[in-house]
Amino acid sequence: MLAHARVLGHVFNPLTVYWCHRADSTLACVVAEVHNTYGQRHRYLLHPDESGAAHTAKEFHVSPFFPVDGAYRLRLPPPGERLALSVRLDRAGGPAFVATVRGTARRADAAGLLRAWLRNPASTLAVSAHIRWHGVRLWLRGLPVRPRPSGPAPQTHPREGTEGNPVSTTHPHRPTPVDAARWPDVARVPAVSPARAATTRALVRRALRGLELRVSTAGGPPAGASGPLLEIADPGAFHARLGRHGLIGFGESYLAREWDSPELVPLLTELAVNAATLVPGPLQRLRRLWAVRQPPAARNTPDDARRNIGHHYDLSNELFALFLDPTLSYSSALFDALPAAEDALPAAQHRKIDRLLDLARVGPGTRLLEIGTGWGELALRAAARGATVHTVTLSEEQLLLARRRIADAGHAGRVTVALADYRQLEGRYDAVVSVEMIEAVGARHWPTYFRVLDRLTAPGGRVALQAIVMPHDRMLASRSTHTWVQKYVFPGGLLPSREALTALTARHTRLTPARDDGFGAHYAETLRLWRERFAARRAQVLALGFDETFLRMWTLYLAYSEAGFRSGYLDVRQLLLTDPRTGGTR
Repeated sequence: MLAHARVLGHVFNPLTVYWCHRADSTLACVVAEVHNTYGQRHRYLLHPDESGAAHTAKEFHVSPFFPVDGAYRLRLPPPGERLALSVRLDRAGGPAFVATVRGTARRADAAGLLRAWLRNPASTLAVSAHIRWHGVRLWLRGLPVRPRPSGPAPQTHPREGTEGNPVSTTHPHRPTPVDAARWPDVARVPAVSPARAATTRALVRRALRGLELRVSTAGGPPAGASGPLLEIADPGAFHARLGRHGLIGFGESYLAREWDSPELVPLLTELAVNAATLVPGPLQRLRRLWAVRQPPAARNTPDDARRNIGHHYDLSNELFALFLDPTLSYSSALFDALPAAEDALPAAQHRKIDRLLDLARVGPGTRLLEIGTGWGELALRAAARGATVHTVTLSEEQLLLARRRIADAGHAGRVTVALADYRQLEGRYDAVVSVEMIEAVGARHWPTYFRVLDRLTAPGGRVALQAIVMPHDRMLASRSTHTWVQKYVFPGGLLPSREALTALTARHTRLTPARDDGFGAHYAETLRLWRERFAARRAQVLALGFDETFLRMWTLYLAYSEAGFRSGYLDVRQLLLTDPRTGGTR
């Protein structure tokens, strides 16, 4: 059973979970008991699949802000060394509520319980107060209160004094064109002073004059002789967002449908080609004064890193499966010819993986460490070569599916998959491989990351990395800036430059650079195929519970990334680092 402890005679249990086992210890079912604001309770009988996923229609009035409609998607794997639960309520238009519980097992002896109590002496009372305050804030924002359904009340449990839902990571759904609760900064146009608005309009006009674009404003005829079309439907909101939040505002304006383009990738490519000159030089030098700064979560401490990775990779394995190929490889493929067809993706992903494994000389008996599991395809290819693989991830969704894929392929004896931060790793390995993971590390932790690579590589070992890179001057200019991609897609991430990778290797490792190969055009093709597959499966994405704003966000993310590679602003590199030592220990 998962429940909150009683503290000073009070308990707060919005959800109690019972895992019911047969005499042979196999799981028979899961009972989820929900308690509502009014002291009532209702039990759902669930039969999760192997990953712990279960679905059920909502049957019980829980919160004063939700009617009794929609369906729950739950993930309730039996607790082990780690606990990882999630509950999501899907309503018409998308997810309306998401709650998660994560933790690490601790001994429940007297000393452990005392330590827990000293750390959180009034936890139930604090959470209860937080939930009440959250409800008051929603009410003050005008969220309508739903009346309790009439009819017989479900079974009550008055002694538990529960109230409300588990602490939510999204706000309740409001049926507006842009869900104001889920996307508050998209639904709300920021206020700017007349002077700032006028300055922004002048800067935008200046920037657009230097680009090969056609611009249509408020439905008028396009201005400009050639180039992709930029349609600005609401120029006031467009300029207000740019004036207040820069490029974050540009992305949010797209999500709000204030601008659009029938040629999104060519438009963004033209912007990427001219990225260094869109803002005048004097303003570039004053970037620290006007650019949005990185939030505290960008520090990428172990807790921040797990939360940031979960924000992206724990969205839904089903979502990624819709646009990735059957290998579930979420990094650049390497094609035998360009342009590429969709059916070439699986072979191109294997070609990329095999090239990395060849660089690292992975074969029978190799002790291989992979930092960043993905969904397990590289580990599968390495195990098929006879290697012993230890692979780590911070994504719980990826962990579950990777383990299942590895077991189904018959390689469970050769591959271990762990939920671990790279900073926690110990041991020595003949080869270390990491594919497009350094982008999520964060600049302040790059030295640590390279020192870890050095420490984990056995004498004579090899490190093969695949990394997305950006120009060094742009990296230096933007490393402290909060971007649209960081806010909405990859929190805490930053792309390095080739110069930064070279300097980090020299300063923080004994490793020697041996190869550095780029294939950015192949990433552009990979992203085009992902974007086209995503667009073709639009209805299936909506059926998973995502809304129209999410569709636009993901479309812009894929198109924006593709444009970066098509313009040459971004590149992807495969690097080989070798350890010159032939024996001994440090």
